[in-house]
Amino acid sequence: MIDQAEVKVLLLESIHPDAVARFESEGFRVESVSTALDEVELIDRIRDVHLLGIRSKSKITPKVLDAADKLVAIGAFCIGTDQIDLGAASERGIAVFNAPFSNTRSVVELAISEIIAMTRRLTEKNALMHQGVWDKSAEGAHEIRGRRLGIVGYGNIGTQLSVLAENLGMHVSFYDTADKLALSNAHRCASLEELLETSDVVTLHVDGRPGNAGFFGADQFARMRPGSLFLNLSRGIVVDHAALRDALVDGRLAGAAVDVFPKEPKGRGDEFVSELRGLPNVVLTPHIGGSTEEAQSDIGDFVANKLAHFVQEGNTTLSVNMPGVALPEQPGMSRVVHVHTNMPGVLAQVNSILAEHRVNVEGQLLSTRGEYGYLITDISGGYSAAVLDQLRAMPQTVRLRVLS
Repeated sequence: MIDQAEVKVLLLESIHPDAVARFESEGFRVESVSTALDEVELIDRIRDVHLLGIRSKSKITPKVLDAADKLVAIGAFCIGTDQIDLGAASERGIAVFNAPFSNTRSVVELAISEIIAMTRRLTEKNALMHQGVWDKSAEGAHEIRGRRLGIVGYGNIGTQLSVLAENLGMHVSFYDTADKLALSNAHRCASLEELLETSDVVTLHVDGRPGNAGFFGADQFARMRPGSLFLNLSRGIVVDHAALRDALVDGRLAGAAVDVFPKEPKGRGDEFVSELRGLPNVVLTPHIGGSTEEAQSDIGDFVANKLAHFVQEGNTTLSVNMPGVALPEQPGMSRVVHVHTNMPGVLAQVNSILAEHRVNVEGQLLSTRGEYGYLITDISGGYSAAVLDQLRAMPQTVRLRVLS
């Protein structure tokens, strides 16, 4: 059982102060680091950590998890979790939580603003003005009204972008490998090729799973309409940046906006290196799609709250890798959480052990997902160490936690 005052939290990558305040209000000990840590640094820092908070740059590998002998949960203070080896976390009974909705609006607003900026060639006009050049001309500047936006990836961000773009007078097409319901007048494309060949603006909103590495390259840029615009606010690894540069330099694309990169600096102020630097009508931003004060505050509250409830109550609602279980607390009860491989008869074995030691079950809830099961049991009265030893010794047991 973890004493509240002994819970250590390590937060990386400048996670919002609201998260720090939430943890400190529970009496947890919090260490906050402004940058990401590489694997070696993380292995050294994580040994006595119970809760780990990261954003998109810190990579949680099996080696890191092997060193994390006290870690019970990881919070991804962002949308994606591809930077975490979810399989390795599940094997160790470590729950992972994220914020799938909190920064959606911020990403969408950035996309809309960049589409308008590129369509009006604002970046070029701005640069010339700062050089003292007055270039008052309509050449190459357009309205976005009536133009077709092609959205690749029709998830939380893609769908909200679809609605806002239509409200601004754009026509919307989308392509997704999963079956998705079209919102409003959006047109579902039967293939990526159809979307690329018919869209004036193409924007990517896909995840960073390994299979998506190099997803968008020279072949895809060649299929895009001459003079079209390209945006990537998803993951840096999905786009071949050399091919993007070629498409911009040879004039096939009229502009691009990129917020994510295959290799990004570790911290604020570090040098940014990219083949896209210096190109006209190219908007480069330092992975700030979800970096508004509103979004980061919401994310800090949301993920910190999930982690705190997991430590105190064992609840896994909206966990990325664990079955969702939320058992209301009852006063005066002891709570035991049992993470196990999903095999028939586990619940019967647990209850047999409890019955053998005359332990009274007051509340119990089990859920399974794929390979794993998650069981919360509330018991009244005392119990011996032998009960916990037998539960831990079950061949199906992945992890046993005693919360109270």
